[in-house]
Amino acid sequence: MIQKLRARINSIFVGKEDVVDNVLVCLLAGGHVLLQDVPGVGKTTLARTLADSIRCSFGRIQFTPDTLPSDVVGTTVYNMKTQTFDYHEGVVMHQILLADEINRTSPKTQSSLLEAMAEGQVTVDGTRYPLPEPFMVIATQNPIEFVGTYPLPEAQLDRFMMCLSVGYPAKEQELVMARNFLAGADAEAAESVCKAEDILHMRKKVSEVHISEGILSYMQNLVDLTRQDSKLQLGGSPRALLALVRASQAKAYLSGRNFVKPDDVRDVFLPVLHHRVLLTAEARIGGETGDSVLTALMRTAKIPKE
Repeated sequence: MIQKLRARINSIFVGKEDVVDNVLVCLLAGGHVLLQDVPGVGKTTLARTLADSIRCSFGRIQFTPDTLPSDVVGTTVYNMKTQTFDYHEGVVMHQILLADEINRTSPKTQSSLLEAMAEGQVTVDGTRYPLPEPFMVIATQNPIEFVGTYPLPEAQLDRFMMCLSVGYPAKEQELVMARNFLAGADAEAAESVCKAEDILHMRKKVSEVHISEGILSYMQNLVDLTRQDSKLQLGGSPRALLALVRASQAKAYLSGRNFVKPDDVRDVFLPVLHHRVLLTAEARIGGETGDSVLTALMRTAKIPKE
């Protein structure tokens, strides 16, 4: 089923197999994804194709400066016939939610997603409403144009399991994309290969993937190194370690194994920690990037033999 799902998405979202795999890792690990890249590289297509392929409801909200929290989580309206307040659902009541250009809305509206992403529910006028399962937020933001944007605070970034960059496709892949476009193959034509219940079942299987004590200590050591490095003024949080653990389990599951290897940890370490660390001013002046510092840390960490 995983192979069919991967092939279905890659047939529409051409040339980015590594990005698709990381999105599937987040889906099976119960995490959320932040896609940070320039416009027109297929971020919306990826989200829509994923929802169609797993037969889940899809909601999309275009964030603007005047978007209100009630547009996201919903609101209560007084019903004169019953003399009660009825809950009117917001766009968050979908299984796959595309939060488009999340950094274009105010911090107050951005924070309306915090409870949904962390607890799988929303609270409106004191009443809690559970979200449909599986629930996943795929947010996008443009890293180039900063006019009229509100950068996501660290607390919001920490809710995303991974931060991914799609990038431009290779020449041959872009030609394939153009031919598919001429043939009418788009996200609307994506056929489902599984359903929501299958995803929930696979999530349970992911949580049962074995992690030895040596591998677990290796993960904790990697996260702890980010807190000690002099080039980083902010390292990974305990939530980062938990995200690394679950993402490694999902990566192993996608590879057809029921146990985690060090390679699984190394494969997901950068996308899991990339957006959770903050460089010092001296490191930025010196030309360092978050990925370069994290890669150097991976080289220094002792890999368990088991």
